Parts: sequence; structure tokens; C-alpha cells
Amino acid sequence: MNADFDTYRLSDEHEALREAVRALAEKEIAPFAAEVDEQARYPVEARDALVKAGFHAVHIPEEYGGEGADELAACIVIEEVARVCASSSLIPAVNGLGSIPILLSGSEELKQLVLSDIARGAGISYALSEREAGSDAASMRTRARRDGDDWILDGTKCWITNAGESTWYTVMAVTDPEKRANGISAFAVHRDDPGFEVGPKERKLGIAGSPTREIYFQGCRIPGDRIIGAEGTGFKTALRTLDHTRPTIGAQAVGIAQGALDVAIAYAKDRRQFGKAIAEFQGLQFMLADMAMKVEAARQLVYVAASRAERGEPNLGFISSAAKCMASDVAMSVTTDAVQVLGGAGYTRDFPVERMMRDAKITQIYEGTNQVQRMVMARALLK
Repeated sequence: MNADFDTYRLSDEHEALREAVRALAEKEIAPFAAEVDEQARYPVEARDALVKAGFHAVHIPEEYGGEGADELAACIVIEEVARVCASSSLIPAVNGLGSIPILLSGSEELKQLVLSDIARGAGISYALSEREAGSDAASMRTRARRDGDDWILDGTKCWITNAGESTWYTVMAVTDPEKRANGISAFAVHRDDPGFEVGPKERKLGIAGSPTREIYFQGCRIPGDRIIGAEGTGFKTALRTLDHTRPTIGAQAVGIAQGALDVAIAYAKDRRQFGKAIAEFQGLQFMLADMAMKVEAARQLVYVAASRAERGEPNLGFISSAAKCMASDVAMSVTTDAVQVLGGAGYTRDFPVERMMRDAKITQIYEGTNQVQRMVMARALLK
């Protein structure tokens, strides 16, 4: 046995990061998770703790004041926060989603402006979807037109995570309707830009602590240099972004599932029926084994996808979609089984597994439904 054989093993730095984030999550985030869900309030305690520790956006490069961590590290942060509070994990997750288009395609001046602000603690959201343009995002109706040196945006975006809390918004808008997907451009909008407004919060099944709102552009004027990349390249940037961010949703799903599994194991050891702990019953042992097996398989797929994205490998579509799809299906399965392990107690809010089950569902829907993920995978296979 060669102890120095480190192929396919997380680095010491990644393991140390996990320990640090888990300690912070247990101390600063977990105690407020139930209250955040019950009151459907933004997890300010989590935000403050993550910003103070530099974990709110670890992927921001050092030249913009960030930590300069890789995409696998970003997934580990999200996973460990999601293990105790899915709503809070959307702080680092959405900071990644909103900023990666700028990292991929933005000018140096725009990177300095926006990414440096995020590194200092500002949040950024991502605005692609519309009511009539969800999975069919290329059918969006939000428009952007030139007016002198500026751009004027008009339209509505929906399902915007952390809207109202974020300082910046990465917005996709049509600049040339005749070109369909090739006529979509990306822009960085600041919450103080004239003509920008935020709508009321959606009432949701899960992730209640992360506000989801519509955002409105009514003659919203932004400087001309806030376009992200060249005109007409916004949709391509959006698709490239998803190759990098779908594994982060997989990481969130893995974290939720791991949290539910941890609760189920502890409960099974403590709960006694028929004169012994229910963990001694083989039927329940098989449930726990299957749950853990699924979580570990999903985790490894997420880590592989994140690592390939970090290296900038070509043809990321399949692996990124597979990681997000499998992990979110696992999260739904494992949290449902965790509720079953706890029985009647699992169905109450006295234990966190019912919250985790509700939170898990969205991971099968956002950043592309799992039906869309399977379409992406199939196309890659048949290409």
C-alpha cells in the first residue's frame, strides 16, 4: 500500500476548506436554519458569516480581491453550507452563477467594477428566465436598445434568486430580434440604475429563506460599457456559464442529501422500538446503505464535473448535466427516505428532514429541469 498515492484524492487544501466551512456552518448557520425557513426570511447571519470568512464567493480571482479558489472548492463550500441550510447555500451558489458570465466574457474594466465589488461582499443575481421563456430561454422578450453611449432595457425577468438582496444583476436581453438566440446580449445591471425595480417575493415550497422575485426594467438606462462581451453573444455566454454552474447545483443537492442522511443515521441509532434501536433492523439498514451509496456516487460525479470545468475541457455539456441531474434526483430520493426513517417525527418541523425534502425539490427544476438535462445528455451522446 502506497500512502503517497494521491490519484483521485482531494488535496489537503480542499479537505481543510471543507473542515473550515463545516465548522462555520455548524456554528453560524445551522442554529438559524429552522427560523429562516419558518419565517421565510433572508439568512443575514449566514451572509455575514460567509462574507467575513471569505466564503461567499471563493471563485473570484485574487486580482479582483477574491480568494482565487477553483471550481471544486466552490462546490465544497456550497455542499457544506447546504448540508445545514439550503437557503444559505444559495448565497455562494448564486454569486457564482451571476458572476461567471462576467468572468467568461466581460471586459477587464467590467471585471474590475463588478467582481471587486462582489469580493468585498456585494451579491449578484442571474436573470435569464421569463414567464413565457423558461426552458425555451431563447424566446425571451426583454429588449435592450442603444441610446447614444448607453443601453436602455425594457422587460421583465422572473424566478430571480436573491433578487432584492443582490447589488448586481447579470441580465440577458434581446438586442436583435431577427437573429433569435444570436440576437441576445448580456448586461450587468446595478440595483441603483434608473428604471430598475424589484417585485414581491414568490411563496415557495422550499428554499424559503432565499427570496425569489420578478425584476422589472422600465426604460432602465445603463452605461454602454456594461455589456458583457460582444453584442449578440449573450446566449452563448449563458450556455457556457451553465456548463460551469450546473455542478454547483449538484453540490447543493449533495449537501442537502448528506444533511438528511446524517439526521437519519443519528435518529436510527437513538430511536428504540421492540426493545432495540431501529438501526439494528436490517430493513432500515438497507435503506441507510442505499441512501449513503447514492450520496457518495452523486458527490463523485459532481466533483469530476467541477474538475473538468475548472480545466476548461471541451464538451462539458454531458458531464455538467449528468452531475446536476443525478445529484438532484438523489437529493429528492434521499430526503424522502430520511423522512420515512424518522416516521411521524420526520413529518414534523421538530426535525429538519421535512425542510430538506422541500428544499431538495427545486434542485430538480432550476438551472434547467432534469428533463432538459436528459435532453442535453442525449444530444451529446447522439452528436
